[in-house]
Amino acid sequence: MNVKYYSGNTKFLVSIDCIIFGFSEGELNLLLFRRKIEPAKGRWSLPGGFIKEHESAEEAASRVLHSLTGLKNLYMEQLKVFTEENRDPGERVMSIAYYALVNVADYDHDLVLENNAHWRNINDLPELIFDHHDMFQVALERLRHKASTEPVGFNLLPEKFTVPQLQSLYEAIYGQRVDKRNFRKKVRTMNFLEKLEEKDKSGSKRGAYLYTFNKELYEQAIHLGFSFTL
Repeated sequence: MNVKYYSGNTKFLVSIDCIIFGFSEGELNLLLFRRKIEPAKGRWSLPGGFIKEHESAEEAASRVLHSLTGLKNLYMEQLKVFTEENRDPGERVMSIAYYALVNVADYDHDLVLENNAHWRNINDLPELIFDHHDMFQVALERLRHKASTEPVGFNLLPEKFTVPQLQSLYEAIYGQRVDKRNFRKKVRTMNFLEKLEEKDKSGSKRGAYLYTFNKELYEQAIHLGFSFTL
């Protein structure tokens, strides 16, 4: 027997919104698209959608991310639930926000274009619908905190990267210059960054050595008491 235990309570719509960060050419970018439905059709929006009847919030967020980028198993973290009564002029909608980190070398560029999505520099964002700018601000603060205490930033880099690229990434995340000497000094203490014999010569004839992040060595270092700070 299908008993309606909660039939006397008000029902709400529940959506998810994804704050998707990518790093390219020394800039931290946010993936936005032109909203396809009313209200606010045609205006800039974070990617998102409503949670379907038989999926969890995490499954819904993964579905949205995969539909936009073609990628699965991205770094993704639930951020906050936005519940203001009038946040969506269409109806009472509560949104569960997630932020994700994308390696721009891996995602499906054609798929992003098909969805009319665009990468925008976080320092030059257009006006966003509803409370999406608030979502972005909360996500950026979370990313900055996480990047200073955990190696989440490596999710934004290609598998092989140089120390200057790594420094450029953290400068883009923090929004300020990082002392080159101190940064390199910290990097030298990270035995989980494996130096390769290959060089990236795109910036100069001499080139810069490439490195790769070894997750297994990092976990061993943490087990031995290493504290990540960058």
